[in-house]
Amino acid sequence: MARALIGRTVRRLRQEQGLAQQALATRLGISASYLNLIEHDQRAVTASLLIKLTEALQVDLAALSGQREKALETGLREVLSDPLLGLDQVPEAEVAALAGSAPNAGRAMLALYRAWRVAREDSGGIALPTGRRILLPTEEARDFFHDHANHFPALEAAAEAIAAEMHIAAPSEMNHAVAQRLRERHGLLVTVGPLEGTLRRYDPAGRRLDLSEALPRESRGFHLAFQLMLLETGEAVQAALGGFTPSSPEAAALIRIGLLNYAAGALLMPYAPFLAAARALRHDLEALAARFGVSFEQACHRLTTLQREGARGVPFFFLRVDPAGNVDKRFSAAGFPFARFGGSCPKWILHHAFATPGTVRVQLAQLPDGGSFLTLARTVQAPAARWGEPPAVHVVAMGCDLSRAPELVYADGLDLERAMVGIGLSCRLCDRADCRSRAFPPLEHRLALDPLVTSAAPYRFEAPRR
Repeated sequence: MARALIGRTVRRLRQEQGLAQQALATRLGISASYLNLIEHDQRAVTASLLIKLTEALQVDLAALSGQREKALETGLREVLSDPLLGLDQVPEAEVAALAGSAPNAGRAMLALYRAWRVAREDSGGIALPTGRRILLPTEEARDFFHDHANHFPALEAAAEAIAAEMHIAAPSEMNHAVAQRLRERHGLLVTVGPLEGTLRRYDPAGRRLDLSEALPRESRGFHLAFQLMLLETGEAVQAALGGFTPSSPEAAALIRIGLLNYAAGALLMPYAPFLAAARALRHDLEALAARFGVSFEQACHRLTTLQREGARGVPFFFLRVDPAGNVDKRFSAAGFPFARFGGSCPKWILHHAFATPGTVRVQLAQLPDGGSFLTLARTVQAPAARWGEPPAVHVVAMGCDLSRAPELVYADGLDLERAMVGIGLSCRLCDRADCRSRAFPPLEHRLALDPLVTSAAPYRFEAPRR
């Protein structure tokens, strides 16, 4: 647990529950002044007090990890380092103070920065031929799922209720049971055949669902489950939104589709059985996928959602990248601070996984702040639409804090002390001086140029002036 972040996390949880300092202090059996020192990280939290905090705030230990605060601080560091803002270097202490004392203001800064980037790109000519501005609903959708820790109890409950009505004895029966429910309850005809340029097409008037014959079995099953959730979980999806109002129709559609995808995954991989299997198989993703009849990527997604109070799984981060380094899916329940507005570290294993298709690659990665993670990556591939067209290849990467590594089969045989690889968030935020993979120098450092010396690293630079 990041001790430096526990104070601001306690303050956030207290404020979210509408508790005054005195009220929480009374529950903890300490003075309000002592609690104030804790919230400002001026006093350490003992193990006994930590247990009292979880009881008083009605959360588990994972909720006190400071992941949201760390992600906010990382985002602010990245924003304030943008040279186009014309700012002098902002000290780390000021960034931490802003994230800790004014988190709502910090999140507003990130929202303003995203809007500014969109306006800047639009003014530079990046707009549709019609003249309509290019917005970023994908970022709004990502933030929505991140703010909910990628866990939605209303959708879990809806999926469990539907599964209970279908009386499924084994995961292998799920696809058949879903297709039968679609046919008997909703009068839906499901066909599999050639679909030009489309993988799934639903005709509400004709009560017909067409699936492409190019879809593998696992994907067909997921589309069937998605269709069932589309027809039966409207109220649960609305409950999962929790009053949130997206800023655009595009963002609203993305979030709704994401929630339906979540519900489909919850139906195919029921929470309690999937969590039990993950623990028994020590999170062997390929074995999990085989047991539940899903794809490797679907199993990865489901692992990131196991954040139920009182029955949490290992907190994982997840992302998916294409060969050009574009990230189209991203979520962190493990406190991994993704760079929101730039590329990732070229030394990270996910970029090397493209060289070994279908093979799980494992790496122990350490960030400059000392955070250490067990990371793994593997390619996933969608079939090409036609001969001569390259198939869509992505790398799916996951990871967890190094302290949870023994719970994963992928840690077997690794020297957890010596096999560490130093990576950064992105080249512009990383100050590792000896990195031979660096694409460009960090923004906060001045270049040290010397024609008499050629360094092994692409750039030499000086320490920033404080």
